[in-house]
Amino acid sequence: MFYKSAAFYDAIYSFKDYKVEAEKVRSFIEQYKRTPGNSLLEVACGTGKHIEFLREHYTIEGLDLDAGLLDIARERNRAITFHQADMADFDLGKQFDALTCLFSAIGYVQTVERLNQTIQNFAQHLRSGGVAIVEAWLLPEQFNAGHLGAVFVDQPDLKLARVNTSSLDGNISILHFHYLVGTPEGVTHFTEDHTLGLFTDAEYRAAFAAAGLELTIDIEGISGRNLYIGVKPA
Repeated sequence: MFYKSAAFYDAIYSFKDYKVEAEKVRSFIEQYKRTPGNSLLEVACGTGKHIEFLREHYTIEGLDLDAGLLDIARERNRAITFHQADMADFDLGKQFDALTCLFSAIGYVQTVERLNQTIQNFAQHLRSGGVAIVEAWLLPEQFNAGHLGAVFVDQPDLKLARVNTSSLDGNISILHFHYLVGTPEGVTHFTEDHTLGLFTDAEYRAAFAAAGLELTIDIEGISGRNLYIGVKPA
């Protein structure tokens, strides 16, 4: 994951409007949640940029597997509890009124078996009437193997180019990232490979059904990718 690039994550994704996205997330939660409470678990919380805005409205906790991203999230949200764990098998020993898994992080579970396990785990961490909101990774028909992408950062003390190619291995999409990073201390280069499962709409639907969640799909979602919204029956 972002083990090498965590320190540059916020600069790379500075084009994202987290405040607007957080308001969209809030509107989906309030539309579908059937509980009176306001506790929220953000799974794959990254550097905690959504939490920065959602914490005004919810009693919130964050969870991520990447220690480097969590260090930044904790610094940004000092009063918030964060957990380092795998989304497929974490056990916090409590339930929440809402749970989110955004920015296509669900793809990192890679296999259908782990997708089913993850959605089941989300359901177990919801109160009756609670809602799970999962932003999908690309569907198989949407993935373009061989796609060339690039992001550039131009700040006074940081010049960065992230260039990637993509490839396909069965139902696994592989993003090959190359980073060229310039700071006042010098210029470095490193690489990261990110592997995400390409799940069909039917596989997402089946995972939510197997977990006993009542499913609604919003195809526009937060950023133009399918949003799977599952409510735990009261």
